[in-house]
Amino acid sequence: MIIDCHGHYTTAPAAHTGWRASQLAAFREGGRAPAYPAISDDEIRESIEQNQLRLLHERGADMTIFSPRASAMAHHEGDERVSRAWARACNDLIARVTGLFPETFAGVCQLPQSPGAGLGPSVAELERCVTELGFVGCNLNPDPSGGRWTSLPLTDRYWYPIFEKMTELDVPAMVHVSASCNPVFHATGAHYINADTTAFMQLIQGDLFADFPSLRLVIPHGGGAVPYHWGRYRGLADMLKKPPLSEHVMKNVFFDTCVYHQPGIDLLFEVVDVDNILFGSEMVGAVRGIDPETGCYFDDTKRYVDALSLTEADRAKVYSGNARRVYPRLDKALRARGL
Repeated sequence: MIIDCHGHYTTAPAAHTGWRASQLAAFREGGRAPAYPAISDDEIRESIEQNQLRLLHERGADMTIFSPRASAMAHHEGDERVSRAWARACNDLIARVTGLFPETFAGVCQLPQSPGAGLGPSVAELERCVTELGFVGCNLNPDPSGGRWTSLPLTDRYWYPIFEKMTELDVPAMVHVSASCNPVFHATGAHYINADTTAFMQLIQGDLFADFPSLRLVIPHGGGAVPYHWGRYRGLADMLKKPPLSEHVMKNVFFDTCVYHQPGIDLLFEVVDVDNILFGSEMVGAVRGIDPETGCYFDDTKRYVDALSLTEADRAKVYSGNARRVYPRLDKALRARGL
């Protein structure tokens, strides 16, 4: 079985994204947002079958851990009330996808974060999504200010309420930022990779996992710049009088394979232990074109993993075993289906 740990609903029906535009316009004008539109099951089926489902089948994967569109979370837009309504609408739409395609998609929720606001609504939404909608994890934005970086580090006690709820529910978070409102940082080309790298360094500097030894965090996009600069981070940990990375963070931190060329995947697997790597593609996502050097889609990451000289046991870990370990609620659901 092949599980893609990183998928977003980037093809949501136009009525959904149109409502978001109307919601934000109403906020700016001091009015009330319109009622959420009716979206039929057929509209959802069409948006999935012609896109994610088709590509999954064409590329040889079986299941996607699926969440709302990351760049559209836009926690810096509106206020806490706006963010709560938007997160709920997005998560309810993901639940409809998983209900229509239960064998193919497992839900991960968007949290209603807002710059400077407490995490109480995020805790409540996580619990709702896991206990009522059957989701298996969440996306956690370390910078809800959208590229301004006004939030405290992930190791600060500000974040503890969400980590406590994650631990209670036994679900992981993918550490994933959203759109950038800072013109210095292109969203998918700079802000995403910045955030992945920044989150890892914050974890080195702190002692989060001493307080949450079972907490699991997935850093996407191959860990940002971390694998390429692995020696730097090992050295910084030593200078900060921290234990080796294998003990200090890598029992709790995992990277995906959303790296869009063979040399990058090769480096990831040379540097990072195979037990810490989950297959992911972010399809349909940030980079959708065809690589002129290979004639294949950039985000067809299964091709890169297939080209590695892995043992069958290690290949099984990357393609499904690690995801089932990091997302135990998904594992339980698969076992219930005899998988």
